[in-house]
Amino acid sequence: MSDEPSDAAPDLPEGAPTDRPLRRGWTTGTCAAGAAKAAFAGLVTGAFPDPVEVELPGGARPAFALALHRRDADSATAGIVKDAGDDPDVTHGALVKATVRRGAPGAGVTFRAGEGVGTVTRPGLPVVPGEPAINPVPRRMIEAGIREVAEAAGVPADVEVAVAIEGGAKLALKTLNPRLGIVGGLSVLGTTGIVVPYSCAAWIHSIHRGIDVARAMGLDHVAGATGNASETAVQKLHGLSEVALIDMGDFVGGMLKYLRVHPVAKVTVAGGVAKMTKLAQGLLDLHSKRGSADLPALAALAAGAGAPVALAEKIGAAHMVAEAFQIAGAAGFPLGDCVARAAWASAARALDQVDVALEIVVFDRDGSLMGRAPFAPAKA
Repeated sequence: MSDEPSDAAPDLPEGAPTDRPLRRGWTTGTCAAGAAKAAFAGLVTGAFPDPVEVELPGGARPAFALALHRRDADSATAGIVKDAGDDPDVTHGALVKATVRRGAPGAGVTFRAGEGVGTVTRPGLPVVPGEPAINPVPRRMIEAGIREVAEAAGVPADVEVAVAIEGGAKLALKTLNPRLGIVGGLSVLGTTGIVVPYSCAAWIHSIHRGIDVARAMGLDHVAGATGNASETAVQKLHGLSEVALIDMGDFVGGMLKYLRVHPVAKVTVAGGVAKMTKLAQGLLDLHSKRGSADLPALAALAAGAGAPVALAEKIGAAHMVAEAFQIAGAAGFPLGDCVARAAWASAARALDQVDVALEIVVFDRDGSLMGRAPFAPAKA
């Protein structure tokens, strides 16, 4: 899933190993760097190093066994099976391959998207449109490995490297790549070279890149949603394009903190009644294991907004937030608006005086609007 920890790593999902330390793994970028280095060595010397060493950005030099290698008339290919450790990475077990060919004199290392690696089509990402979706750090790791082989063999490091991931086009449909404008396959990611289990850094990375793409395309309004129902509802509410939609999941804090530094004119936070109740109570990580909605606090919020004592007591005695909303709705009390206003205050604090207009919208499971705090300047 990821290659670096987020600000706060989530609790482990059900089924995650708990009886031993979690095993770290290797990023797609690390595997691509090892495959490219081995392939280039095979091309210029006829011998493929197996295992092949890769230098990580931090200086460590792990070694990887080759899953395949072959030399053709004018190219060589090597492959490494990605081991993501104990992280539920969609690319765990995928074969990452690199095919190298001699490049034009003085061209240095150039990159091409092989089968299963996407191509960037929208601005705002770390590589420009038209380029293969191989991020800057993996590119530098690949270039370093090529230079190491070239210097040892006394040949120029002018090489075309095509990176491929078996089954990558299908796997990419499980990621946010299509929304980001990365077509045809996966991205080759990595900043440390190491996958930290359950860090959710890939999700945070996608949130950041989604904002970057929206800004680069000149959009002045983005909407972060906690799930599919709220995303569909907020898109319909505002007539937003897909590029404006940020799949923030539980990471409302991660989205808002990035927007502090990379603001847009208007920001909508959309979510279900339970998630937005937690935001109203000050939680910025909305995962169920980070904290539950406080029903007595919800009752106090309602009472402070004028709910009768008897109604507030019923809200506080509810078993779930959805039940509390049903109770309030039957009594004609706008609990959703109360939650939205309190959630707006929490989100505005997280934006920390950034000059944006902020809106909160609360939806039920069917996408019906339950509450709203309309656009207002987050900067006091």
